[in-house]
Amino acid sequence: MFERDPLIESDIAAYLDQRIQKDLVRFITCGSVDDGKSTLIGRLLHDSQLIADDHLETLKADSQLGVGNGDIDFSLVTDGLKAEREQGITIDVAYRYFATRHRNFIIADTPGHEQYTRNMATGASTADLAVILVDARKGVVQQTRRHSYIAVLLGVKHLVIAVNKMDLVDYSEDQFLEIIADYNKHSANLGIGSLEYIPISALHGDNVVEASAAMPWFSGQPLIDYLNAVNVTEPAKAVEFRLPIQLVLRSHADFRGYAGSITSGQVRPGDRVTALPSGISSTVERIVTFNGDLKVASAGDAVTLTLGDEIDMSRGDLLVKENGKVEFDASVEAMIIWMDEKPLALGEQLILQSHHGTANVTVDAIRYLLDVNTGKEAKTAVLQLNDIAHCAISADRKMLFESYETNRAGGSFILIDRVRNSTVAAGMISGPVSPWDQTPKDSLEVQASTIAAGERQIRYRQHPCTILLTGLTGAGKSTLATALERCLFDRGNSIVRLDGENVRLGISKDLGFTAVDRSENLRRVAEIAHLMNSQGLIAIAALVAPQANARARAQQLVGADQWIEVFLDTPLAVCRDRDTTGLYEAAERGDIEEFPGVSAAYEAPEDADLRLDTAGMTVDQCVNAIVELLIEKGFVDG
Repeated sequence: MFERDPLIESDIAAYLDQRIQKDLVRFITCGSVDDGKSTLIGRLLHDSQLIADDHLETLKADSQLGVGNGDIDFSLVTDGLKAEREQGITIDVAYRYFATRHRNFIIADTPGHEQYTRNMATGASTADLAVILVDARKGVVQQTRRHSYIAVLLGVKHLVIAVNKMDLVDYSEDQFLEIIADYNKHSANLGIGSLEYIPISALHGDNVVEASAAMPWFSGQPLIDYLNAVNVTEPAKAVEFRLPIQLVLRSHADFRGYAGSITSGQVRPGDRVTALPSGISSTVERIVTFNGDLKVASAGDAVTLTLGDEIDMSRGDLLVKENGKVEFDASVEAMIIWMDEKPLALGEQLILQSHHGTANVTVDAIRYLLDVNTGKEAKTAVLQLNDIAHCAISADRKMLFESYETNRAGGSFILIDRVRNSTVAAGMISGPVSPWDQTPKDSLEVQASTIAAGERQIRYRQHPCTILLTGLTGAGKSTLATALERCLFDRGNSIVRLDGENVRLGISKDLGFTAVDRSENLRRVAEIAHLMNSQGLIAIAALVAPQANARARAQQLVGADQWIEVFLDTPLAVCRDRDTTGLYEAAERGDIEEFPGVSAAYEAPEDADLRLDTAGMTVDQCVNAIVELLIEKGFVDG
C-alpha cells in the first residue's frame, strides 16, 4: 500500500521544505477517447492518498449519479467541466499536482477526441513524459499513433504505453505482447528517447501504484515506481543558460536589476554573461530573489541579476553565458499546429509572441502538411483546424530564437489573430529559413537583356554551363580548374573561374567552415555562376561542396540542363599526403571542427557526370576528359 509521509503529521514545515527540494516531473496522459486516461489519474491520486477527505466524499456522491453501483468513478477527479461529466469525456486539459516521497508531479489530462488535438498539443508542449493509454480490447488505434507522433514532435522524450483495461481481456499476456509488437512496428521511426510498456487496470488499480497479483507474468514495475525512477534531466553540459528579460528594475539610483525566469541552465555570481542581441558582455554580481541572494540559480527560478556593468536591455532581450550563440533573424522555419476554426490564409498579418517579445509576421509558405497518423508529408495551400504543417514565417524585424529541439522555451511561440486577439496557432522553430529558400522582395523584377541567348551563343561559339569540381581538400580541384580554364581559353571559349579560396577572399569572407557556412558558400557561387551563364559564359567552380543536398540545390538553381558535376575521387590518404598547409594534421588533433574527411562527412556524388581519379591520372588527362564531355554534351565545339 502507498505509504503516507509521516512528516505530514509530525513536522509540516519540514515536509513542505522537503517537497520544495524534490525534482519536478511534468507528464501527460493521452490516447484515444474512453481509454481510461482520467480514470488512471484519479486512481493514481486515490491510491497515493492524495485526495482530500471532503473531495473524496463529494466524489463518492457524484459517482452515484453516474455509475450508480457503489464504486467510485475516478474519472470525475479531473473531468471538471459540466460538459465533460455529462458526456463522459475529457474536453479541456486538466492539470493536477501530486507528490511522492521521491518527486513532485504535474499531470496534464488531455482529451482523446481528434477535434481536441490542439488541447492535447498544449499539454504536451511542457511535458517531460507521456503516458499513452491503449485499450487492451482495441489495441493500437489511429489516435494512439496520432498522439505518439504529436508527443515526439513536441519534444517529449519518454513514452509509457499503458495497456489499460487488462481486466476486460482476462489479464491476457498474449494480448499484451500482441499490442507491444504492433506498437513497436508503428514507432520504429519516430525517434522516441525511451519507451516502456506497462499492463494496467486503472479501474481496479492493477500495476498503477501496487503490483498486480492478477498478472504474475509481468516482471516490470508499477506505473508509479517508473514515474519515480525515470531520468528526465538533461545532462548539464547539454543545457545552456538562458534568461529572457521580462523587466528591468530600478528600485533606487544605485540598483539596476534584470528580472526574468531562467528557462534553462544555471548561473552563479562571477559568471560572464552576454546580452543579446547587443552582444555586450559583463559579469554577474548578485542573484537577487524575494528570499535573499542565491549562490546558484537554475531553470525555473525567478531571479533578478545585477551585473558589473550597466547594459541597455529591455523586455525580450536575452542573457546567455559569454560566447553563447542564439539565432537572430527575421525569418524562420517552423512546425505549427493550427488551432483556429478559420483556415490559415497565406500572407495574412499575424502577431508572433515568444519569450523574446512580439513581432508582426506572415506565413509565407506551407512547405508540407504532416499526416500524423502515417508520418507522411503532403502538399497543401491551406491549413484547417488541428492541421500540423511545416511553414516558412517572416517577421517585420529580426528576432532572437533557437530551435525547439535544442531549447523548448527559446524555440516555441504562438500566433495571434490581430483583429480578434485570439491564439490561432502554436509553433516550434526548426531554424532560420535557409538562404536557398528565401524569396526576393515582391518589388524586385528580373531586368531583361536586349541580347538574346542565341546571339551570345553565336558570338562566343559555345553554350553556357557550370562545371562543379568537387572533392576532398587536396584532391586537386584548384589545380584542375586552372588548367581547364587555360585549355578552354586557348580553344577560344569564354569562361570564368570561381575558385573556392578566391571566393572566400571576397564575397564569402564572412563565412566559416561549418556545414551551414559551406552550404551558403556553394549557394553564393551557384548564384554567380547562374548570372555568368545568363551572359553566355562557361563557369568553372572549384569547391569541396561536401553536402549532397547542397549540390542538388545548386544544380536546381543553375538549371539541370546547364550543370556538370565532376567528382575528383581521390583517396583520403593521397589527399592527406598532398597537404602542405597542415590542415589534415590540425583536423586530426581536433583544432579544426567539421573538416570533411576527418571530423565531418564528405557525401560522395553517386551520379556525377564525370568521375576522375586524380591519384592515377595526370592533370592533362583530367582536362581532356572534361573537354570531351563538354563536346559530347554540345556545350563547346569539337
